[in-house]
Amino acid sequence: MACLSSSQLQKFQEDGFLVLEGFLSADECVVMQQRIGELVANMDVPLHSRTIFSTQDEQLKVLDNRDYFWNSGDKIRFFFEKGVFDEKGNFLVPPEKSINKIGHALHAHDPVFRSVTHSPKVQALAKSLGLQMPVVVQSMYIFKQPHLGGEVTPHQDATFLYTEPLGRLLGIWIALEDATLENGCLWFIPGSHTSGVSRRLIRAPAGSIPVTSFLGSEPAWDNSLFVPTPVQRGALILIHGEVVHKSEQNLSDRSRHAYTFHLMEALGTVWSPENWLQPTAELPFPPLYI
Repeated sequence: MACLSSSQLQKFQEDGFLVLEGFLSADECVVMQQRIGELVANMDVPLHSRTIFSTQDEQLKVLDNRDYFWNSGDKIRFFFEKGVFDEKGNFLVPPEKSINKIGHALHAHDPVFRSVTHSPKVQALAKSLGLQMPVVVQSMYIFKQPHLGGEVTPHQDATFLYTEPLGRLLGIWIALEDATLENGCLWFIPGSHTSGVSRRLIRAPAGSIPVTSFLGSEPAWDNSLFVPTPVQRGALILIHGEVVHKSEQNLSDRSRHAYTFHLMEALGTVWSPENWLQPTAELPFPPLYI
């Protein structure tokens, strides 16, 4: 079982992130990649719903059909890289090479990803962190395509998934391929989870324009503070909701597939009603311990 030792728990508490190499086997990674290949092969995204996802320019940009993104919290939907469509929305590169990510409810609607998310190993990991009533709030499969995989600018996950009190959000990031300096591994500022949240993404009431706005602003983080975190296929990285992290553009010939999901300790916690993602009648946040 994937229980943390006291020294690992201390390191996570000090740094705000922790690498667990070998969390999944190569075979387990292959099963997930094969399943995502099936989803991509069968995807049917209408022209008007082909949405480009970007985090550049210090703001969350969802271009084209915004509703397709903002209403994806309880669905499996496909989001694309910049420069992969012509002016009519037709693919300029093979569709399987154009995808930025798939989200945000793989954990609920796909049996392969549901099985991984709720696996005994993940449950044991959560219990060793002291989580009593964790729920799954979202999940994503991230492709980081060769030569196309965009930069993810420095951010804190709690900016987008805010809780009261803070400190109740946990990211689980699993490398399904080697994540290297060349193909866009994660970078962290150790200890940056202890200073609160610099800004929050607020979703406006239905029908408002713009759909979202930010409260606060992202600091100009000192680049020298970031520590690269290359990992091998099958590694899991625990990510505190307030730790500052980023990834660079993938300029290499190799993709960097990852499956990631977020847990919230529901006991004594309020999920902000202003978050962009909200539980729905069709999909309340499912308990991790099932």
